[in-house]
Amino acid sequence: MTRVAIVAAFPGELQPLVRGWPHSTRNGVEFWAQRNPEEEWIAACAGAGQAAATRAFAAIEEGGPVDLLFSVGWAGSLRRDLAPGSAHNLAGVIDVRTGERFRCEAGAGELWLATNPKVADKQEKRRLASAYPAALVDMEAAAVARLAQMRSIPFYCIKGVSDGLDDRVPDFNAFLGANGRFQIARFLVFAIVRPIYWPALMRMGENSKKASQNIAESLLDFLL
Repeated sequence: MTRVAIVAAFPGELQPLVRGWPHSTRNGVEFWAQRNPEEEWIAACAGAGQAAATRAFAAIEEGGPVDLLFSVGWAGSLRRDLAPGSAHNLAGVIDVRTGERFRCEAGAGELWLATNPKVADKQEKRRLASAYPAALVDMEAAAVARLAQMRSIPFYCIKGVSDGLDDRVPDFNAFLGANGRFQIARFLVFAIVRPIYWPALMRMGENSKKASQNIAESLLDFLL
């Protein structure tokens, strides 16, 4: 049986893909699984950041060897020409922290992704755009790519644009716990009394929803 592993940070990134799949939680990792006699697709998320992505993959691997590995989810744009909500099959991933570069399997797209240690705000996006040949930024994909390389597993990365290069949004880093979980209650208390952020947050919500749908369609087109 072929085991396909799909690693994301948050359930919302996976929702259109895993709708109707059996769901479970173990040791802080959320799982969704779909099986037939020939294939098993397992999606997992454990929060933002490389450590959380590593936990999610390790939990999948407890069930057996992985034959194909995907990193999917939302990413910030480092270019103005990428449509909000669009999804992209990436050519490779750059780890900003270490300088490592990981190529996706042949046939992937032309765009590269930078994996940053923190959520990139407007200023950080501009710095990354000038320092790296990358079109998007996330916090997890480099860890997934590294694990794939260590195990000689074919690796693909599909990311959807949740926010643009010039979007002014709050500092989300202040609401990420040590385990990579987003502290939604604290964030809502913060945001509700700061209407300056409301338009950008509404756009980001719509873009993220559209991006998740496009990620799911891209992944299904690839696998089916």
